[in-house]
Amino acid sequence: MKIKFLEPARDELDDAIDYYSKERTGLGDEFLTELLSAINRIAEYPEAWHPYSEQTRRCQLKRFPYGIIYQIRENEILIIAIANLHRKPRYWRNRNRP
Repeated sequence: MKIKFLEPARDELDDAIDYYSKERTGLGDEFLTELLSAINRIAEYPEAWHPYSEQTRRCQLKRFPYGIIYQIRENEILIIAIANLHRKPRYWRNRNRP
């Protein structure tokens, strides 16, 4: 299944990688590796994670305090947010859809 990111989600991904890269050499790469692994699992089993609504779900990363907020579309998975789970819950709810 095709994966598409909203621009704010892409920005959050970049910010998280930058943050972890500054914390320790290689940690940003480790975060990205775990995130890509989770996205591959989502693409394979899109309905396997906690639903927020009929279309919106969250896949929580194992090692890092982040969740991938996504929607199941006809032919794609739309990544709404790469959400730091220590932030205000559901801050991403009003994001525009493409």
